[in-house]
Amino acid sequence: MTTSSRIDPAAKPLRIHVVSIFPDYFAVLDVSLLGKARAAGIVDVRVHDLRGWTDDVHRTVDDAPYGGGPGMVMKPEPWSRAIEAVTRDAPNARLVIPTPSGRRFTQADARQWAADRSPLVFAPARYEGIDARVAEWARSRMAVDELSIGDYVLAGGDTAVVVMIEAVARLLPGFMGNADSPTEESFEAGLLEAPAYTRPAVWRGLEVPPVLLSGDHAAVARWRHEQARRRTAEQRPDLLGPDMPD
Repeated sequence: MTTSSRIDPAAKPLRIHVVSIFPDYFAVLDVSLLGKARAAGIVDVRVHDLRGWTDDVHRTVDDAPYGGGPGMVMKPEPWSRAIEAVTRDAPNARLVIPTPSGRRFTQADARQWAADRSPLVFAPARYEGIDARVAEWARSRMAVDELSIGDYVLAGGDTAVVVMIEAVARLLPGFMGNADSPTEESFEAGLLEAPAYTRPAVWRGLEVPPVLLSGDHAAVARWRHEQARRRTAEQRPDLLGPDMPD
């Protein structure tokens, strides 16, 4: 039996600040379930233009790198001003800097952030990244995570921010229509999710596994677990540690 998730009226929304030189990029956060969650007060996402914290007529946010090399580096002063401004009333905020050189963002991070409800401040970089002193300075004031969403390079960190926000927000109470949904998917039990099927039972000569039509819930659960282990072994064997239960 499944249960519908409910919104606790006493719960405060998860506050998220995004500082970017392309604030329009984040219009996607108003779409689908995430947009509904914002409207319902489950998550409070505020997007800011980094150029608002510059002090020259050209609203400059980058400069040439010390030591030479291609590209430009984002200047530290606009970032420090922005971070100070958006965290002024949030002393327990967490700064998240997407970067290919960071550690891997995981479902465990999403669960932790959704559970502790500390305000999140995302600092997506462009060009060759943010002056490294910004993270060093911020660590003396708040928790700082430099994170990667995969072993590849994007044009900027904005896409990674959207990925992380959705991964966290969907774990908040009231986000999903079915409260059991987040507990039955990939990575929640250390395994990838089993394959899913729907009507018709036969499609272009391909049949749904008979066990899923049997009505035997125990047998279905066993089949799904076996399929999850098989898929994980084939696609992500690194997830199957020596202590993984059968």
